[in-house]
Amino acid sequence: MQDKYIGKRLDGRYEIHELVGVGGMAFVYLAYDKLDDRWVAIKILKEEFSSNSDFLRRFRNESKAIALLSCDNIVKIFDVSFGDKIQYIVMEYLDGITLKQYIEQQGTIRWQEAIHFMNQILTALECAHEKGIIHRDIKPQNVILMSNGTIKVTDFGIARFLQSETQTMTTDVAIGSVHYISPEQAQGGYITDRADIYSTGVMMYEMLTGKLPFVADSAVSVALMQLQAKPVSPREINPSIPVGLEQIVMHAMEKNAANRFTSCREMLEDIEKFRLNPQIVFRYETLQMPADYNRKPEPNVSDYATVGATTPDYDDHYEYEEELVKSKRRRNGSMIIVGILAAILLAGAAFGINYAIQTFRQMEQKEDDTLVLPDFVNKNYETEISGNTLYSNYTFKLESGNNPDKEAGVVLKQDPPSGMTVKKGREVTLTINKGEEQPVTVPDLTGAEQTDAINQLVDLGLKTKIQSIPDDNIEEGYVIRTEPVLHSNVSPGSTVILYVSKGKSQRQVPVPADLVGMTVDQAVAAIESAELTVGERTMDDASEADEGIVISVSPESGQSITEGSKVDLVISSGKGKPKQISYSIGLPNVDEDVTLRVYQNGTLQTEESGVNLAMKGQYTLNFTGKSGTIDRISVRLNDQTYMELNFHYDTMTVETVDTYSFVPTPTETPSQSSQGSGNQGDTAGHGGTGING
Repeated sequence: MQDKYIGKRLDGRYEIHELVGVGGMAFVYLAYDKLDDRWVAIKILKEEFSSNSDFLRRFRNESKAIALLSCDNIVKIFDVSFGDKIQYIVMEYLDGITLKQYIEQQGTIRWQEAIHFMNQILTALECAHEKGIIHRDIKPQNVILMSNGTIKVTDFGIARFLQSETQTMTTDVAIGSVHYISPEQAQGGYITDRADIYSTGVMMYEMLTGKLPFVADSAVSVALMQLQAKPVSPREINPSIPVGLEQIVMHAMEKNAANRFTSCREMLEDIEKFRLNPQIVFRYETLQMPADYNRKPEPNVSDYATVGATTPDYDDHYEYEEELVKSKRRRNGSMIIVGILAAILLAGAAFGINYAIQTFRQMEQKEDDTLVLPDFVNKNYETEISGNTLYSNYTFKLESGNNPDKEAGVVLKQDPPSGMTVKKGREVTLTINKGEEQPVTVPDLTGAEQTDAINQLVDLGLKTKIQSIPDDNIEEGYVIRTEPVLHSNVSPGSTVILYVSKGKSQRQVPVPADLVGMTVDQAVAAIESAELTVGERTMDDASEADEGIVISVSPESGQSITEGSKVDLVISSGKGKPKQISYSIGLPNVDEDVTLRVYQNGTLQTEESGVNLAMKGQYTLNFTGKSGTIDRISVRLNDQTYMELNFHYDTMTVETVDTYSFVPTPTETPSQSSQGSGNQGDTAGHGGTGING
């Protein structure tokens, strides 16, 4: 059956060409934007959901979430339309495949490539989390891999905004693919940005092993495994995975959110440590969890059939509403709670589920002597926290941080985060703002032994990263150079990269392909993954490429060079990219036909005859130039200069230099006509003098 949208034009602008995807609540089409001359993707809400307030909210929430974000690794949104008959979002068209498809094609992904992908995914999520947005449906089906290796995160349809909605006990609880959701999502608990970190850990597990950590016949079974089961060690499936990388994956997938990475930035930093030293072994601490946290629930999944309930058949690519995970406690009163939960499950009452779970947690809290952590962030430690009897059930470990935009003494972050359930007496780490600090100068460490160099930087309050590279002149274990370079001023706590010699190397490696056209960050990651180093970075003002795009490399891609050698980059500054300015000027309100001429820097560009000034009203000037240039534009009506303007392409502004009055051509009378052509010439000459005077 012919799709009713294909061949149509939405709002007179978007020509629908083909259907490229179908999701749980929307169709995605390839369309051409006639106004902006580009291909776009249009997501149109399915008609059956257009009157459903819940789906409308999710659909509009997606546009709201993406619109708040500005990140190279998140799909861009260009336009939205929420009319009575059709609801659609216009987005960047991504010509690539999903990460899920790529995993299925490759089986397993090399760890070097996997961390390249994860760096981009975590960067996207960090951008979202900084804006207070939790994605909540991170899975490889929602990650697009472009042909140049760039990753784009998509589908923010069920994102939540931290400042307004952090609880998930609603009708859309645990929506998404059950194989990737966090344990707290599976049980309808309190959701923080660490839920997204768990999902990235599952994706990383799948990339490195080619398998999902938990697989079962139904979504309910998988949800139970997310809550209770321990995944098979990735190295048992793929022994080539380094120990440090396996630790990162398993740390991200901790059942208890408090045991995971505190943020995407922290996970990125550990991935970078691993990349620089693949032999690294991490020391992650695990918090004490409730005694029965991992207790296997006694009612088996098959009990659903026993009591007459039907277990739904779920599809990973579609949304689903989570069924309540039943658990049984052996303490006093536990059988009463199980009975309540079972009755509510059969009744399917969302309100009753919520009430029962809250009751269960309150009883569990009393039994386990636990508390829900308050929010300490932005409170002053000395005046609001220290000595406050409200917080006598906690012990505090203090760490220093620095944020010049906030007052000294306030809490910048806490670990565990607010909302977590912990035992009384739990140690809570608070990062206290030290206020504005003086910069630190990077010392000259060239030729220093690695340990000595690290100690010097630590003594200055700086962090270090080690990059081991071959060098023909520097002895193994000694510093070649630093980044930032010596004598640079950096903020306290900044990281200095120490490039340390690992001796001479004869191993030849090829310069990575397709560096030209990548962003600087992408090129740097590709070069370093190939065991090479980035050399000189030269900015090119003449290139017409976007700012920050690599336009040439030396040596060229594909050429074999010695491991550790430098690859120089030439990068577009963006100043050479053509910029177009459109500017409309008003014309004299005179009922006269004239010849309108437009000059650019003294050269005639446009000439139109028979232009009626009163009917035309205004005239639009369109000129293209480059940053750093200014065009002088002159507009003449007949032979009279009417307006002079400067087009500034740096600032994309138009400056009016001068304007002149237009003198209409005199209307001839019989007496003037009899005087002959000489007087006519005088009149024309007088008009010219009046203009210039």
